[in-house]
Amino acid sequence: MSDSSVRDFYDRLAPDYHLIFADWDTSMAHQAEVLGGLLRRRLGSGPYRILDCSCGIGTQAIGLALAGHRVVGSDLSPVAAARAAAEGAARGAALSTAAADMRLLPFRSSVFDVVVCADNSLPHLLTARDVEAALLGMRRVLRDDGLLVITVRDYDEARRDRPTATPPRVVRTPDGQVITFQLWHWHEDGERYDLEHFQLIPEGSTWDVRVRRTTYWALTRAQLTQFAAEAGFTDITWHTPAPDGYYQPVLTARRAPSDPQALPAGIR
Repeated sequence: MSDSSVRDFYDRLAPDYHLIFADWDTSMAHQAEVLGGLLRRRLGSGPYRILDCSCGIGTQAIGLALAGHRVVGSDLSPVAAARAAAEGAARGAALSTAAADMRLLPFRSSVFDVVVCADNSLPHLLTARDVEAALLGMRRVLRDDGLLVITVRDYDEARRDRPTATPPRVVRTPDGQVITFQLWHWHEDGERYDLEHFQLIPEGSTWDVRVRRTTYWALTRAQLTQFAAEAGFTDITWHTPAPDGYYQPVLTARRAPSDPQALPAGIR
């Protein structure tokens, strides 16, 4: 799976991404409330300087900006990043965005209090070298004792059960019901899988079937914990979903104070 393939997946999905949610604005507000509470518990009172390095169309970034944080969004997909900026402006959110690869973040060092990488974005990186590059870059742009927040699917369970599809999600729109589901095709290594993302959009008396394809690495919590530790993060903690919490497992970790003798060789 090439970078251009992942970018194409999200370029094509960006116009319809909001149709995954029954009410996108409500979801944005809820996620901002949950994530904001987590930030306050870990960092104290805000507001914070936040980089959402996989902002997509703005699901987390817009909500956090509307909650009063100073948010910058970046995404591999220029189409998604542009939509995030437009949707944020339409809602009165101060949100700037850029098209950027999370492995090559175009920001100065130590300028953010928080880096967010949500919605299972990191597992698009399919090799240890790529995951390490992304985490080292996130560490670089964080201030000392800043907080990393990553959300991923529960891949510990998925690696055990090897699901081949997700249940259909039906969302009512003014034009009719939109149906979204996924097919998963596991690789022989048992860790990676090809995903086909289907959306059935009503079009008169028939359906417009939109299919996008990408690949994921089903990283377990132990694997991601090890990657974060090797990138120089400390206080690595997992937060599991709860009825009133976030919809995916969340990893938080701290950037340790800058000690050149303690940093991994790649970022000295």
